[in-house]
Amino acid sequence: MQSILIKDKKQLKVAVRRILECISGQKIIAFYGQMGAGKTTIIKALCKTLGVEDIVSSPTFTLVNEYKTTGGTTIYHIDFYRIRKIEEVFDFGIGEYFASGSYCFMEWPELIEEILPPETVRIRITVGDKEQRRLEIL
Repeated sequence: MQSILIKDKKQLKVAVRRILECISGQKIIAFYGQMGAGKTTIIKALCKTLGVEDIVSSPTFTLVNEYKTTGGTTIYHIDFYRIRKIEEVFDFGIGEYFASGSYCFMEWPELIEEILPPETVRIRITVGDKEQRRLEIL
């Protein structure tokens, strides 16, 4: 397990580089944390670091947002918050996203925990004082 402490948003860029080093090429990344913990903020910073120029926003209503990097690779940002039954994720083709070889950044993965691939990297975000966040990479 790796641990990264983010004291404020100014440290986000450095923290994201450390996340990418820690996951060492793994592409399926699940973010755990309470509402407002910073899952979307961290995913936005990851996308920017990876070369996404589009506006990155939470896919709460669309379930999946697709972004292209300047190099032409695809990144998927998936939000399971509104999932009520596991069958819903099969209906929108979750297996295809996992098998794509592209980054899949997921919010609220605990709602589909039983179908996450074994290679999934789990990042737990704990909220501290003020803007402080602790990331545990499992």
